[in-house]
Amino acid sequence: MAAWIRSAVLVFAFFLIASPAAAQDGGFTLGNDIGKAIGMGIVVIGGALGIGRIGGQAVEGMSRQPESSNNIQTAMLIAAALIEGAVFAALVFITFLI
Repeated sequence: MAAWIRSAVLVFAFFLIASPAAAQDGGFTLGNDIGKAIGMGIVVIGGALGIGRIGGQAVEGMSRQPESSNNIQTAMLIAAALIEGAVFAALVFITFLI
């Protein structure tokens, strides 16, 4: 199984087991929780694909122009950090605000 599929399944399963909505409302709302879990899975998949593409393109760029590998690596790390921040913010938004 691909790593991003495994990550999405784990997020889906974790969210169904430890749902904040179930703790707040005193009940298990299956429809809302499944929607949140699917949304979280999509966010995780999108973030994984984005960071994977950044890493692959950075390595390709470094192999084509080794003299500018420091600049490429710096830009790659900044872009990866921005994607991680966006994924984290989306997960928090899905978990607590929807």
